[in-house]
Amino acid sequence: MRSGKEVFSVRFDVMDIDSHKSFWENLPERPDAVFCAVGYLGDQKCAEADFSEIHRIVLTNYLGVISLLNLAAREFESYRKGLIIGISSVAGERGRQSNYFYGSAKAGFTAYLSGLRNRLYPASVHVLTVKPGFVMTSMTQQMELPRLLTAQPDEVAKDILQAVKKGKDVIYTKWFWRYIMWIICMIPERFFKKLKL
Repeated sequence: MRSGKEVFSVRFDVMDIDSHKSFWENLPERPDAVFCAVGYLGDQKCAEADFSEIHRIVLTNYLGVISLLNLAAREFESYRKGLIIGISSVAGERGRQSNYFYGSAKAGFTAYLSGLRNRLYPASVHVLTVKPGFVMTSMTQQMELPRLLTAQPDEVAKDILQAVKKGKDVIYTKWFWRYIMWIICMIPERFFKKLKL
């Protein structure tokens, strides 16, 4: 290992909320940083007809992650140090017919991270919200993504590392998604509702 640190893996089920407290308390070593990269895009059409799919989307992208991060936040707050990185999504910026269940869960997660940052700032705990656009991952491998707008995982990782070093609160990755989403959010609702997005 480049850092000389011992690395170990522990199984974690984001959907099994009842197991989260024991998972955290029984970690072989307490972390001083938590990086939350959990995502389930789900099937929008299936969710429109089947609430169990909505439940899975919301449980995975919102309830499950805040369950774990609450445990980390309480401990970091008591130590008065720590780092929490949450991967949200630009999909949470505005609801679109193609993925509004996923988008609404990510919007909730973004708001949660904002509130958490506000709460933990006096305790010197850094909370970073990451809002990726398209990223080439296993979640998107079946999708035809626009090449110029799509990031590779290592690009996102470099952006996150730089953001942590600079003490940033919120980043978009790739950087231009900030401006793409600003334009999308500025479209008046009376026009936006007619678009196929």
